[in-house]
Amino acid sequence: MNLNQPPIVLVLAGNDPCGGAGLCADIQALASHGCHAAPVITCITIQNTVHLLDNFPLSGAQVATQAQAVLVDMPIAAVKIGLLGSVEIIEAIKPVLCQYPSLPVVLDPVLAAGSGYSLADVYVRQAIIKELLPLIQIITPNSEEARLLTGKNQIDAAAADLINAGCPFVCITGTHEDTPMVINTLYTQGQKPQSWQWPRLPNQYHGSGCTFAASLAGLLAQGKEMNWAVYEAQRYTWTSLQYGYQAGKGQILPNRLYQQANCLSSEKEKE
Repeated sequence: MNLNQPPIVLVLAGNDPCGGAGLCADIQALASHGCHAAPVITCITIQNTVHLLDNFPLSGAQVATQAQAVLVDMPIAAVKIGLLGSVEIIEAIKPVLCQYPSLPVVLDPVLAAGSGYSLADVYVRQAIIKELLPLIQIITPNSEEARLLTGKNQIDAAAADLINAGCPFVCITGTHEDTPMVINTLYTQGQKPQSWQWPRLPNQYHGSGCTFAASLAGLLAQGKEMNWAVYEAQRYTWTSLQYGYQAGKGQILPNRLYQQANCLSSEKEKE
């Protein structure tokens, strides 16, 4: 790889027209880590910061051929997967991923919007477990998504099911739990879980899960070790939420470019 070339991350996710989640979130988070995002659209969503109104998945062939076109051209260092939208898409991308078994793949299983709109029926959830998990290095569900995927109420039991399905690393985030601190836990096959606690911020946010998973993919693309990458992705995500801003009438958007904005402010102060 050219020394001037940033790590390239293939991103499969939906498009969010308000820019809070999905591909826009991934591109911003990856750019903040010095990575180049190669975005593959899986779904066209109709949403804003208040509601998700509709979702239109592309065909499986449209998604798979986008990904394949990039993979044969660019030296992809990692893959980040977000909203998939249909069993057809899952079945189409499975053989593509099988061709690149050495690539670290991060799966953020987007199952529902914050407003409650379902984005994955039971068949999609089953396909994620059976078809994708054996090809994924780490899955990053929030606690509600972990329960939906496995049917287990206990988080430890849900994580065990996901690992037994073939995914060696599972990071379950606790933003949806009723706890004073947000507790995120990394489960590793054959090892004790590792947890981190973060101060719970007062607002509702749009795109925090995308931010975390994309940040993690960017760090893995740089060759970082998993435990450190998971911690650093949490720190980056929490800080982006802390610097979040009100772009619309609903949820707060993470400021994923806060580091760049702070640098620009410092430069202006020096002038």
